[in-house]
Amino acid sequence: MRTNQVFRLCFVVLVLLTFSSVARAQVVISVGFAPPELPLYEQPICPGDGYIWTPGYWAWDGYDYYWVPGTWILAPQVGYFWTPPYWGWGGSAFIFHAGYWGPVVGFYGGINYGFGYFGHGFEGGRWDNGHFFYNRAVTNVNVTVIHNVYETRVTNIAENRVSYNGGRGGIDARPTAQEEAAEHERHLPPVAAQNQHMELARANQQMRASVNHGKPPIAASAKPGDFHSGTTAPTSEGRYTPPARYTATHASELPPHEHMPAPHTGNPQLDKKYQQQQDKLYAKQQQEHQKMQQQQEKEDQQMQKRNASQADRQQQEQRHQQQTQQMEQRHAQETQKMQQQHQPAPAPHEGGGKPR
Repeated sequence: MRTNQVFRLCFVVLVLLTFSSVARAQVVISVGFAPPELPLYEQPICPGDGYIWTPGYWAWDGYDYYWVPGTWILAPQVGYFWTPPYWGWGGSAFIFHAGYWGPVVGFYGGINYGFGYFGHGFEGGRWDNGHFFYNRAVTNVNVTVIHNVYETRVTNIAENRVSYNGGRGGIDARPTAQEEAAEHERHLPPVAAQNQHMELARANQQMRASVNHGKPPIAASAKPGDFHSGTTAPTSEGRYTPPARYTATHASELPPHEHMPAPHTGNPQLDKKYQQQQDKLYAKQQQEHQKMQQQQEKEDQQMQKRNASQADRQQQEQRHQQQTQQMEQRHAQETQKMQQQHQPAPAPHEGGGKPR
């Protein structure tokens, strides 16, 4: 694997799922090492009536974890709550479970995101007669602007910055019967403002864990996509120690092939011949890479369609990992051999004699 590809993912599975309730696809992502701890931060003040708090979380872009700041979002429908996303150990990797809107808060891994999301359910507010009422005990609301408030103290909420469920060091929590039912009931995906908010965070290099080491400069914002006004910085130090080396599981995880020019020998005809050979090898490797990627994605989709068991999924992932590593090793050997063949001849020694 190319060593200049820092913070590569161990394990990413891309599978298209079709929701029965909404005509759209969702990308399911899994990574072979845990996300950083959750940063501690102050909640920005609620910008207006009807906004629901959506806590910040660590997302994955195929190369690195990045922080998506917490923010206030207008509920897509009256009576709907936000179930935050979470990372959960799946037996061989950490799987990302996307958040959603619904009439009941579902399972979010038992993660303590704070501000009403203390592991199960939501203590930050409730709907009443078409209006959202805010619990001032756990949310930051200006009562001179928003009058539909109440105050219910929440006790015995231990501070916990762990950002994933299961696995070594993860939160040991299981969904309740109500939370399991909520996951299978009709719900809505993140709204457009949330998707835009996430994309802006993804494009910001300072949000990447490899840059901020678990302490993003912007932990939360008052409104989605506004990283300039009404933002808060984390109050805790970051802690993030990724693996020193990653192992690709799928062909889609490998970095693009480098189309390197052949070395100049001083002989135009020989240089042209060498370049043609390298171009041919590059095209061959690209074709093999694409073919394997398409085949693996097809097998993943078939596995998802038939709702395969966890054991079958793990067996397929191991086979994909072996295929990918063998192809990568073969391509590296082919490239190295080609480069050795194209090395310019050494300059003759002085006097024309052989070196002693």
